Amino acid sequence: QPGCITWVGDDDYGTKLKQDLARMGVDISHVHTKHGVTAQTQVELHDNDRVFGDYTEGVMADFALSEEDYAWLAQYDIVHAAIWGHAEDAFPQLHAAGKLTAFDFSDKWDSPLWQTLVPHLDFAFASAPQEDETLRLKMKAIVARGAGTVIVTLGENGSIAWDGAQFWRQAPEPVTVIDTMGAGDSFIAGFLCGWSAGMTLPQAIAQGTACAAKTIQYHGAW
Repeated sequence: QPGCITWVGDDDYGTKLKQDLARMGVDISHVHTKHGVTAQTQVELHDNDRVFGDYTEGVMADFALSEEDYAWLAQYDIVHAAIWGHAEDAFPQLHAAGKLTAFDFSDKWDSPLWQTLVPHLDFAFASAPQEDETLRLKMKAIVARGAGTVIVTLGENGSIAWDGAQFWRQAPEPVTVIDTMGAGDSFIAGFLCGWSAGMTLPQAIAQGTACAAKTIQYHGAW
């Protein structure tokens, strides 16, 4: 059973998030309710492509893992977080404890976490518009700094991975795009599920691609 650690506000959004996560089978015992506003992202659709607008961080501005949260994580094999989640400080300890660690940098290529966090990651995920020599050099440098594998989703151009030995490329599935919201998250979820089930790197990437293709065929993946 997947689990989630986060903070939500004591507002309607927080209540709905907890209800929806529970309905989907996620353990919400460590989705903590704090006094304040649940984090919110304003999203617009431009030609079926999601464009992020204003972000209200709300209670997540002060997020930190408690000792109880760390203890609860001990039951899990894979720990994943994204760059907005304020969970990066937990990764050295979790990686040292033998957890498979994954982190989504999104398109934040200028983040200082690329220098400090990658030695504690088995999988570093990011996004870019397309593949070029500059991107390939960045990917090689990330693995050289200690990441196990770096995987970059490229939107309509598919994805590319570097595992320290070779590049792996995956074309996107030809589908009718309704809303690109959640494509990257679905890719990562599908990939990690495949990897945990014993798939090879290209097989797991293909599964992630299939999950993303399904997500972008309906409105409002979040």
